[in-house]
Amino acid sequence: MKSRYVELPLHYGNAPSWLFSRMVALSRAIYTAIEKEYSRDEFLRRISNPFWFQCFACALGFDFHSSGTTTVTCGALKEALSMEENGISFFGGKGKSSRNVKEELYLLAEKNNFSESKINNLIYISKITAKVDSSLIQDGYQLYHHSLIVTESGNWAVIQQGMNPGTKYARRYHWFWEDAANFTIEPHTAICCDRISNCLNLTARESEDSRKSIVDLVKESPYRLARKLSDPKQTTLFECDFVMQQRHEIDVRLYRNLLNLNEFNPRNFEEIVAYPGVGPKTIRALAMLSKLIYGTEPSWRDPVKYSFTVGGKDGFPYPVDKKIYEEAIEFISDAVSNSNMDRGEKLRVMKKLNIFYSKL
Repeated sequence: MKSRYVELPLHYGNAPSWLFSRMVALSRAIYTAIEKEYSRDEFLRRISNPFWFQCFACALGFDFHSSGTTTVTCGALKEALSMEENGISFFGGKGKSSRNVKEELYLLAEKNNFSESKINNLIYISKITAKVDSSLIQDGYQLYHHSLIVTESGNWAVIQQGMNPGTKYARRYHWFWEDAANFTIEPHTAICCDRISNCLNLTARESEDSRKSIVDLVKESPYRLARKLSDPKQTTLFECDFVMQQRHEIDVRLYRNLLNLNEFNPRNFEEIVAYPGVGPKTIRALAMLSKLIYGTEPSWRDPVKYSFTVGGKDGFPYPVDKKIYEEAIEFISDAVSNSNMDRGEKLRVMKKLNIFYSKL
């Protein structure tokens, strides 16, 4: 199974400007080297790997285990790369920025040759990936960071992160377009950590019967669903931490969602997830009802599966060496520019050095 994730302790504060500006320059140089030696898609594939992304962030000089690894690294890449100059762009970001993807994509269409259908498809990808990680994987982490990465050809990756204020940890989710053949069936390239929790996981392959039952339920009379959902005695049949309140009436918003879904008459499970207004509460209620009526048990399996170059922002394992940092940026930039003249000889030398040091 490919699904993995990264879990990181929450750290607050901002990256110092002197470090962030260097992170922008170094990340641009590293991207350019990978793009010239391999391809844009190869860079896209690598950042969708949580281990490579973590090493990349450490190479830029950021905290090796901080939640800021995600937000600051994506922020540096967003500033470093543009569709016009590099053929790749980052959209979204942390907090309010995560909700700007749609507007940023429209700006992309104005400046570049992106068709309306391609933009609409990318907007849908941004929305459905966020919904899957917040509604289909209910692991106690609330999303607060969402980055959509798009290449000139329209290929994409998604990196998003949620926080659990109770445990003071963050969890990072990785998507890559080649691995997401189906958005609702184990679509992640990666979701890795030492903690495994008991969570509702409707993306698991073993939840297939539940997904089918939910589609059947939505097509039934919502009045029947309301009667079942409002009976607290029935909740004992569902082994989870879902606790009904003492009042018997159904939540108005939830009931409205059931009515709207019934009128919508979805063709498949993904259309239910993508429907406006459907969130974690509606999905969880439908999963409960599928167990109640059809006996289909959803999965409760958590979908889980560094290196330093210039030091870390907080001085661990040692302070960032500004001189070495500048030399690294200059060396990689020179290697990329000179490779155009000597057919990549410097890049091949760098690759051999990497093999040599890995053996040591």
